[in-house]
Amino acid sequence: MAGIVRYGSYVPYFRLSRAAMGAGKGERAVASYDEDSVSMAVEAARDAVRGDVAVDTVLFASTSPAYAEKLDTATIQAALDLPETVSSVELGGSSRMGLAALLLGLDLAAAGRRTLVCASDVIVGAPGGPRESQGGDGAVAFVTGNHREAIARMLGRASATLEILDVWRLPEERFPKQWEERFTADTMAPAITDTARRALRAAGVEASALATVILDGTNPRSMAGLPKALGLRPEQVADPLAATVGRTGVAHAGLLLARVLDRAKPGDRILVVCEADGADALVLEVTDAIEGMRPVRKVDRWIASKRNELAYNTYLKWRGILPFEPPRRPDPERPAAPPMRRHERWKLAFVGSRCLECQTGHLPPQRVCVKCGAVDRMRDERFADTSCRVATYTLDHLAYSLQPPVVAAFVDYEGGGRFSCELTDVEPARVAIGDHLEMTFRRLFTAQGVHNYFWKARPGR
Repeated sequence: MAGIVRYGSYVPYFRLSRAAMGAGKGERAVASYDEDSVSMAVEAARDAVRGDVAVDTVLFASTSPAYAEKLDTATIQAALDLPETVSSVELGGSSRMGLAALLLGLDLAAAGRRTLVCASDVIVGAPGGPRESQGGDGAVAFVTGNHREAIARMLGRASATLEILDVWRLPEERFPKQWEERFTADTMAPAITDTARRALRAAGVEASALATVILDGTNPRSMAGLPKALGLRPEQVADPLAATVGRTGVAHAGLLLARVLDRAKPGDRILVVCEADGADALVLEVTDAIEGMRPVRKVDRWIASKRNELAYNTYLKWRGILPFEPPRRPDPERPAAPPMRRHERWKLAFVGSRCLECQTGHLPPQRVCVKCGAVDRMRDERFADTSCRVATYTLDHLAYSLQPPVVAAFVDYEGGGRFSCELTDVEPARVAIGDHLEMTFRRLFTAQGVHNYFWKARPGR
């Protein structure tokens, strides 16, 4: 048997109100201009593997990968400083692949492997369409392992795959298309109900005994009849976060599950159903281990930490939908492979060094201590999870940015170490010396088709 050992989640800082899009009430979560599915997956996974949790496999699900051909899991592995011996699998093509990745991770756990499962999406829809207004950006991560150490063990599962024209996009197209919901609901609804019932039978659980039921899918009409078909009470159905986050693609079923785990009690039984070209269903039972394994940053904390006055035209510029005047200066140089490889642990995992003689921290890592002069008396130290404070800063209104002005700062790390970096997810007028910050993995720029990732600092969330 297998189960979920650890988990983490991530909802980006910015929100776009649906009123700004002419699309009704509520708001959707928006990844910043310097975020993508990979950087958000890293953010979610940091809590899941915090404390040097060992994994031997990395799964990544996304319908918005950073590269069409190149392993995004390699970037995730490097940013989390995981061993190079991990195996990698990427899944895409359908928003159902998030739950499918978790099921695959549980299968691998049953075979004796410890797996990090990441699901992350940046949802982009054609302007004025329902995908744009009802979608949202976010990520979730789970570590799967043996049921004896699990915080939630798998009791049963079931799947169905149907060839149906629901949501689709050709490789050369920017925006997905979706068939009118009423034409697919009649076909999908019976398959969804059957899949959920088969999962419950496999688990030996009655629907009435479920603490929470998570329903996620591309077509809400297809899911609407499931609570009645199973005889569920309204309080059993989880909040879909439609008003505060939006549907986060492959991440959404997992994000809702993470939110349920944030408040679950030992013995709670949870049904997760995800619909897209068929359905997957999973039944879990929460164990006593949940009490000591919840992440510090719960889903509701991410949702509450926000800036919700993002302008619609700014959002369109961030997504490359609205043409705008480019910077009047040379393009940045494309990152070169040899130095990127030589400095991988510094650049992607943010590993500096600390002097063994005087305990001075160095970023980037050094051979010679800047304080005591000791040579080759250093140990590696990962500063990605070390908090810091603003020592001094400046607002640069001339440097080009999709979110001007650029806020550049010198930051001092807890335990020693000073570094010059850019701040992100920040309100420039409110930056002050002494502000508490934490590091975050971001995309600096893309030059000649190569993404340049590095670490920035942001206000603590």
